[in-house]
Amino acid sequence: MFRSFRDTRRLLHAARVLARHDALVPREYAERAPFPLKVAQFFFGGPRKADINVPPGVRLALALESLGPAYIKLGQMLATRPDLIGDEIAGALECLQDRLPPFPEDVARAAVETELGRPLDEMFSIFGEAVAAASIAQVHRAMTADEEPRSVAVKVLRPGIELDFARDLSAFAFAARMAERVSAEARRLRMIALVDTLAASVALELDLRMEAAAASELAELTVNDRDFRVPAVDWPRTAGRVLATEWIDGTPVRNPAALVEAGHDPKRIAVLVIRSFLTQALRDGFFHADMHQGNLFVDAEGRLVAVDFGIMGRVDPAMRRFMAETLGGFLARDYMRVAKVHYDAGFVPRTHAIETFAQALRAIGEPIFGRAAPDVSMSKLLQQLFDTTRRFDMELQPQLVLLQKTMVVVEGVARSLDPEFDIWEASRPVVESWMIENMGPEARLRDAADGMNAIGRLARELPTMLRNAELVSAMLAEGGLRLHPDTARQIAEAQLARTRHVRIAIWIAAGALGVLAVALL
Repeated sequence: MFRSFRDTRRLLHAARVLARHDALVPREYAERAPFPLKVAQFFFGGPRKADINVPPGVRLALALESLGPAYIKLGQMLATRPDLIGDEIAGALECLQDRLPPFPEDVARAAVETELGRPLDEMFSIFGEAVAAASIAQVHRAMTADEEPRSVAVKVLRPGIELDFARDLSAFAFAARMAERVSAEARRLRMIALVDTLAASVALELDLRMEAAAASELAELTVNDRDFRVPAVDWPRTAGRVLATEWIDGTPVRNPAALVEAGHDPKRIAVLVIRSFLTQALRDGFFHADMHQGNLFVDAEGRLVAVDFGIMGRVDPAMRRFMAETLGGFLARDYMRVAKVHYDAGFVPRTHAIETFAQALRAIGEPIFGRAAPDVSMSKLLQQLFDTTRRFDMELQPQLVLLQKTMVVVEGVARSLDPEFDIWEASRPVVESWMIENMGPEARLRDAADGMNAIGRLARELPTMLRNAELVSAMLAEGGLRLHPDTARQIAEAQLARTRHVRIAIWIAAGALGVLAVALL
C-alpha cells in the first residue's frame, strides 16, 4: 500500500509538470481528450506563458527533460512508438536531449577512489574536468599513471542515480499495470512489457561493468570488420560505477564539414553507419542501440568508431531470420512472402486472411519504390507498419523495440551526412549476404548435417531408453512403480517442507489482510 501511495504521488507530480508545459492535455487535442483528462488539466492548472507558441511535441520533450533521467529515457523509448503518440510528437521526441550540467569534479574524483579502492594519483597522472555530462553519468579525460601513459575516457555515474531511477520506474510499472487492467488497447500494446524493457535497459546502464562487457563483446564480434572498431576497455580501472576506455581522437560524425576537412567522404560514412548497424543486428544478433551522432567518430584510417555502450540490443536467431526475410521480401517486393513470414512467426492471428495482410503490406511497400530516395522516411514507414499491426491485432514484440529505435536513429545520422541517402540500396548487400549465408544451399546442408547429428545422438541413446522403458513396464505389471528408499524419503521431506511453507504463506497473507482491514476502518 505504501509503495502504491508513493507511486501515485510521483505520478501526480509528473502530471503537474506536464500540465504546466501544456503536455498533459495539449490544447491542440483538447476537444478529443477524455473528460477525466480535462478535469485533471483543470485541477493541475494552466500552462506557462513561455510554452504558448511551442509545438506540442517540443512541449512534451521539455516537460520530460525537466522531470529527470527516467523520464528522458521514457521519452526516448516513446519516440519509437508513433502508434502511441502520433508521428509528429514521436518526431519531436527523437531530438530529446540527454544532457545535464556536470556534477562537481571533486565528487567524481571521490567516486573513482571509492569504487577502485586506490588513491586517484596511483591510477591517473592527469584527471581533467568533465568533457560531457548526461542524465546517468559524465565523462572525464584522463592520463594513466603507467610507465607508458595512455589517454583514457573515464565515465562516472551520477551520485544517487540508482535510487532516482528505482523510484520512477516503480511509478511507471504501477501506471502500466493500472492501464492494462482497464484498457484492452493498453494490453494489446503490452505496456507492462514496455516498462519491463525500459527497466532492463536502465539496469544495464547503471552497472558500468556491464557496459564494459558489452564493449568487449562487440569488439570481439567485429574484430575482423575493416571499417568499424570499438575502443579498448581498461579493466583494472573499471568497476560498477566507473568505466575507463581508450580515448578516441577521431572526427565526430555530427560535423560533415570537419569530416571533409579530415579527408573523409560523408556519403561513404553514411553507408558505413547503416551497414555497420545491420551487420551487427543480423550477423551477430548484438548491436549498439544508441548510434546517434554524439556516439560516432571516424578515425584517421577512415574507420567508424562507436562509443558509449550503455544501451545494447540483442536479437535471437529466430527474430534475425524474421527480420532478414521481412527486409528481403520488401526489397524483392514479394509481399505474400513477407505476410507468410509474419504468420509463420505467429505475429498475426490466423483469424485474418493472409491475402488481406499481404495487400496491406503492398500498400506500405509500393509507394516506397515509386519515390526518390530522399522522400522515403523510415519513421513514416514505421508509422504505417504500426497502423497495420493495430488493424491486424498484432502484439508488440519487445525484442524489436530497440531495433526499431536504432533503425530510425541511424537513418537520421545517414541523412545528415548525405541528404540523398538511399537506405534501401545501402541495406541490400548486407541483407542479401546474410540470407545467402544463412538460408542458401550451404546453410540447408549445414541444417541437414545438424539434423543427422541429432539423429545419431538419439540412436546412441536408444538402447538405454529402451531398457528404462522395459523396467517401467515390468514395474507397472507387478503393481506399480517402485522408488529407491532414499528417493522416497527425499520426496517425503520435500513435500512436508512444501506443506509447511504453504501454511506459513497462508498465515502471512491472513495477517496482511487483517492489517489492511484495520487500516481501511
